[in-house]
Order: sequence, then C-alpha cells, then structure tokens
Amino acid sequence: MGRNAYLCAMIPHFEIAIVDSNILAALGLQQLLTDIIPMAEIRTFISFDELQAADRGQFVHYFVASRLYFEHTAFFRENVHRSIVLVNGDLQISGVPTLNVCQSEQALVKSILAMHGHSGHRAQEVAPHRPQKEPPLSLREIEVAILLAKGFINKEIADRLNISVTTVITHRKNIMEKLHARSLADIIIYVVMNGLVEVGEL
Repeated sequence: MGRNAYLCAMIPHFEIAIVDSNILAALGLQQLLTDIIPMAEIRTFISFDELQAADRGQFVHYFVASRLYFEHTAFFRENVHRSIVLVNGDLQISGVPTLNVCQSEQALVKSILAMHGHSGHRAQEVAPHRPQKEPPLSLREIEVAILLAKGFINKEIADRLNISVTTVITHRKNIMEKLHARSLADIIIYVVMNGLVEVGEL
C-alpha cells in the first residue's frame, strides 16, 4: 500500500446530509462544510423522501431546513443528537441546535466552527485543510491571517504590526494564494482549524 493510500485509509470517512428544498442554499452550505470538514462526504437532498431513500444510518449529522424539520419532527427528534435545524434569523427551537443561515459567510463559518467545537471534536482531530510538513504561511503571514480572521481591516493591521498598508495588502494576496482561499471565510477556517485562534476570539 502506498503512503498516500495508507494515509487515506487512516482518515475517518463519514457522511453529512443537508436536507433543504432551496437548492442554492444547500449547495452553498455544502461548499462551506466541505471546506471545514474536508474528510466528510456532504450530500444534499431536496426532500425528506429523498433523504429517507438514501439513509442507511450512515449520516453523522442532518442539516435540515426548519420547514422540513417541522413536517417530519418525529424522525428528527429521534435523531436529535445528529440534527441541526437551518433557520432564518435567531429562531431557537427547544432541545435541538439551530444554525442561522441568514448571516454573512464569515459569521456562518464561525457558527459552524463553534457548533463543531461543542460536538466534542478538537479542531486538529477534524483535519487541517491539507497535509503538510510545515506551515505554508510565514510567521508574518500568520499574524496577518489571524488579524484578518478577527475582523481587522488593512489599515488597522498595518498599525498593529507597524508595517505599511501596501505590505499588508501584499501579505493578504500571498495568504489567499497559498491557502487557495476564495474569500475571508477560508482564512477564518484555516486559522481555527489549525489552532491559531479559538472561535470565541473571533
């Protein structure tokens, strides 16, 4: 067995279901979850019937739209430890975790990471973004990435690190390229998953 095949065999594989008739919302959440939990297979279903046809008890989590949750409460209550209800706003549902999908991508990532942290998994056990022998970022880039994740703008980062705004912009560009980041949300995921920042600090 080759080294890569051996490493793949050592990484636990599991499945997560997103059940939402809003296909675009489901695909967006699927992409975020894939970034946060790269070893998971994230599957989307547009109806409860479609989920049931595929469900053999293999899903560790169900991310379910609130409408579908209330239409099939008995099933999700039986699986309450695996169910997360997708809500529009700050609606709380007694006895089940909720995820507000009407927030910015950055806030949504923070919410998912916080929820994941409370599930008993440590960030390092979940998986860093990609296997590597050494960090892809320089020490200065890590400093900049942490401040970006905490919500500081370029000028504030320049002032805190005593460097020019142009230098901050260069570091930011390099960080995005090295992490293959599409947005600030990817930087937030990177710093949290690599233990550089606690979710509560963001």
